[in-house]
Amino acid sequence: MVHEVSHGYMADALGDPTPRASGRLTLNPIAHLDPIGTLMLLIFRFGWAKPVPINPMYFDDRQRGMLLTGLAGPLSNFVMATVSAYLLLQLQFLSTTVLVMLYFLMMYNIWLGLFNLIPIPPLDGSHIARGLTRYGSTAWHLMNQIDQYGWVILLVLVMTRTVGMILGPVANVVQQFLFVLVSPLVF
Repeated sequence: MVHEVSHGYMADALGDPTPRASGRLTLNPIAHLDPIGTLMLLIFRFGWAKPVPINPMYFDDRQRGMLLTGLAGPLSNFVMATVSAYLLLQLQFLSTTVLVMLYFLMMYNIWLGLFNLIPIPPLDGSHIARGLTRYGSTAWHLMNQIDQYGWVILLVLVMTRTVGMILGPVANVVQQFLFVLVSPLVF
């Protein structure tokens, strides 16, 4: 939810009124529920929220606008993971239940941020990759060609657990980095 709201606020800040007009600049979870994504989450423990509508035609620089809007979601996940890591270390006196919840909140946000950085459409990583490639280049055309197959590629990667094998070690490194980053702030 914060992830999607972050996309909306970035697009809004860059001049796109679409997220605000569609009522998506809210932390109310009902505004972000996708019926199929929610059902998938309940059944398969893998789901999604309704994407925030963005219209890049409002951006002064469309490529830069989509890059920044795409980065906003994963960045919000890493910020929430960092806050969770800090609270986890700072509040060691709390009950085990609260500490476990903070740990899972941290890991969930690390995984969600990393997963969304994968440069396969419709994930944020594809918008970031397009924003980093020169318009009309071979890489730019390749990204456009795999648009129609993105869901299939993601489904195969998730079902074969390839995503977990690749992102698992990276998530552990990020977790350790966050603990090292926030530990000097703990008193």
